[in-house]
Amino acid sequence: MNAAPSIPRSEYPRPQFVRSDWMNLNGEWGFEIDQSLSGEARNLQTGNEFSRKIIVPFCPESDLSGVGEKDFMASVWYRRDVALPAEWIDQGKRVFLHIGASDYETTVWVNGAKAGSHRGGYTSFSFEITQFVKSGDNAIVIRAIDDTRSPLQPSGKQSERFSSYGCLYTRTTGIWQTVWLEAAPCTYLRGVKYYANIDEGAITIHAKVAGNTSGYRLQTTVCAGETVVGQADVTASSLTTFTIALSERHLWEPGAPYLYDVAFKLVKDGKNNQDVDTVTSYFGLRTIAIDGKRVLINGKSVFQRLVLDQGFYPDGIYTAPTDAALRGDIELSLAMGFNGARLHEKVFEERFHYWADKLGYITWGEYPNWGLDHANPHALERYTGEWLEAIERDFDHPSIVGWCPFNETNPQQNNELLRMIYRATKAVDSTRPVIDTSGYVHVETDIYDCHNYEQDPVKFAATFAPSRDSDKIYQNFPRHDAAYLGQPYFCSEYGGIWWNPGQLDDQSWGYGDRPRTPEQFLQRYKDLTEILLSNPNMFAFCYTQLTNVEQEVNGLYTYDRKPKFDPAIIRAINSQKAAIE
Repeated sequence: MNAAPSIPRSEYPRPQFVRSDWMNLNGEWGFEIDQSLSGEARNLQTGNEFSRKIIVPFCPESDLSGVGEKDFMASVWYRRDVALPAEWIDQGKRVFLHIGASDYETTVWVNGAKAGSHRGGYTSFSFEITQFVKSGDNAIVIRAIDDTRSPLQPSGKQSERFSSYGCLYTRTTGIWQTVWLEAAPCTYLRGVKYYANIDEGAITIHAKVAGNTSGYRLQTTVCAGETVVGQADVTASSLTTFTIALSERHLWEPGAPYLYDVAFKLVKDGKNNQDVDTVTSYFGLRTIAIDGKRVLINGKSVFQRLVLDQGFYPDGIYTAPTDAALRGDIELSLAMGFNGARLHEKVFEERFHYWADKLGYITWGEYPNWGLDHANPHALERYTGEWLEAIERDFDHPSIVGWCPFNETNPQQNNELLRMIYRATKAVDSTRPVIDTSGYVHVETDIYDCHNYEQDPVKFAATFAPSRDSDKIYQNFPRHDAAYLGQPYFCSEYGGIWWNPGQLDDQSWGYGDRPRTPEQFLQRYKDLTEILLSNPNMFAFCYTQLTNVEQEVNGLYTYDRKPKFDPAIIRAINSQKAAIE
């Protein structure tokens, strides 16, 4: 069941694991702001009519939501009546309610019964609601409690003040990604993980099946275009692992992506071999490895020309107004000669990763650790669950080439927290490198990086002058950093050049002194970037940043995605050969 085009963000929200039986619930919902946290005592969960309206999936702070409330909201409530397709009820299917993301503590009631709760503002979650639904209308009520100022709530770049300031921006409260229903049979495919073997041209698949698997088989077909290039028919179990040799080997590479299509059928043995569950998916044949100071993609050194992407939008805040806008941001970056991005202080939605997979755009997945007091004894418990959910959700995207759970941790923070999260990340994903924390104080890491916003190219060159001394690197806090052991190294934040002609000084923010002319900007950008490109110890750079965000005006594009300079000029600078290549 496809969503109607009039529904905002109507596209299928989980493109790497697709079922045909689904219903998009974006659009108009009843809405209430509950500052006193008294809504449950007032029985809002029973489905009483709400006094206001909101357009989901846009947060109430955004213009697209139709609310536009910028003040702190202790909790928000949503209500909608939903009629399920008759065949879902008649065929006894299991029904799931999915929420792409909701900030921060979210509880769902269906027809007055509590269906489940989730804590975390950035990852997708779902509840089976089969036992609560009925024929005809069903009242779905959702509450989100949000306290951006809590030291136990990771909030990324959301401002803890009333207004935005510096590099902190408008908050997001409650639902900010697609809400949708899905139907599945009693025994169904719950998820898959792909492990590529490029040398043998094979893919190993770990498949999870929920329900009674007795007498079931999992049939898998892999296609390259219209050609079937691999098949498997295995006995199903709660966790089934099998390998498919591919008759055609096509690699997924930056700028030259290739994606195989996959069809899964979970069938029950018997006379009719009845189809039980059908899911379509895709994967990329791609490996990541470290070789000295180089990071290899499919065994080849690839210099990573990265840009910082905050994932904010003028009218949707955390939520892109359209699916095309997600793709558009990647195309804007590619147009300026970047081949990837640090997805900064935010877990991006699955549709973004889908477009990165399709366009051959490499990314580093991050977590919005800002706002969380790392020294708090409860920080590990608050952090770990959602971070591991993010890795689990996005594991199969070939465009993600590494993880970075923390950003800019200082000497006063809890080093053991970083060490435990680094090791937990490696334990659940051994296929990608992990940066323990981007910039500042490293504890245990596969990649060593730094941040440096020096605006004077002469001083910047003195810091990052080319050197054949493998132990000579710039560190933000050398007295506190773990010893450098020769890992791949790069400057993962630099530049941030302040450029906002025509805007008053007190209405904007950026790094250092501003250039006075476009020519001065471009010369500075060229000088800073070439210094990093010429350093033989650098495997990458990351420029701050792709677009302006509210008052922060150091983007290469404006907040409404207009280029400040001819993209071809920036592209020519970025595309120069690096010393390590």
